[in-house]
Amino acid sequence: MDCPSEENLIRMALSSIDNIESLHFDLSRRELKARHQGEPNRLLERLQPLNLGTILLDTQPLSVNVEAGLLVSVFSVPKMDCASEENLIRMAVQDVPGVQSLSFDLSNRVVKATHNGSPNELLQKLESLKLGAILRESKQATSSPASTAAIDDAAQARTLRLLLGINAFMFVIELTTGLIAQSTGLIADSLDMFADAAVYGLALYAVGRAASMKSRAAHLAGWLQLLLAVGALTEVARRFVYGSEPESILMIGMGVIALIANVSCLLLISGKREDGVHMKASYIFSANDVVANLGVIVAGALVMFTASPYPDLVIGTIIGVIVLNGARRILQLK
Repeated sequence: MDCPSEENLIRMALSSIDNIESLHFDLSRRELKARHQGEPNRLLERLQPLNLGTILLDTQPLSVNVEAGLLVSVFSVPKMDCASEENLIRMAVQDVPGVQSLSFDLSNRVVKATHNGSPNELLQKLESLKLGAILRESKQATSSPASTAAIDDAAQARTLRLLLGINAFMFVIELTTGLIAQSTGLIADSLDMFADAAVYGLALYAVGRAASMKSRAAHLAGWLQLLLAVGALTEVARRFVYGSEPESILMIGMGVIALIANVSCLLLISGKREDGVHMKASYIFSANDVVANLGVIVAGALVMFTASPYPDLVIGTIIGVIVLNGARRILQLK
């Protein structure tokens, strides 16, 4: 298991098993942690036919929650299929007393709430959104949501620190190389790296904070990316007017190094992209970067074979537009 498609394959294989409370994927370690009732052999029997080399590493009983009246309610929301609807639901239930945590599974259109009291008030809030919400089940919680959230927050923080370090280092290296090579493609891509570093820093700040803080962090990151995209496009226009002589070998070499860095970032963040708006924003940035790096490599090859600066100017423009589109998607997550 090393990519999101295999993660989704596993989710589909386990979707028909009752009493699975949550699934947590760690693609970098190729591990799946499942909270469930009953024997783990039922899960293992579904996973082994996928031929992914599944083995059971460990299974531990969950302690009974001592907080009386704490329930886990599972809602099916057929029309919930994107992050904006996730945030719509968060805003709708934020004033409901007793809600301690919300978990979203967009691929299966399921919302899981840990709360005190009757689930009927939650259901009424969800029904008002006209997303087809129904209550699938409600049962006593088996562990404290605070401890689970602390584990998830620590994992998010570790991932984001690593991503922040990679992108900050690559920004310095790629910008320096872009200026030496006179490449607008590399300069635009380095600014995108800087934007990513800022995004990961903001997301790191948001870990463990309220959902509204995470949303504000993602929104601020979107505006930052928008400003940097305008700056990159302005540099492309300046070099188009005054001319440039990009160095193709430096473009290709730096493009390959940046591609390796960004593919690594994408793999690190992919398993946590459903852990909140701030993590989804980080995933969008990394996916954009991989596309941009491929464009820089292609542009460098075209500059080499045509002896013309125009492929570099074109890819600089395209990367600027990709950055703008990424900013638009981030701002839509608010």
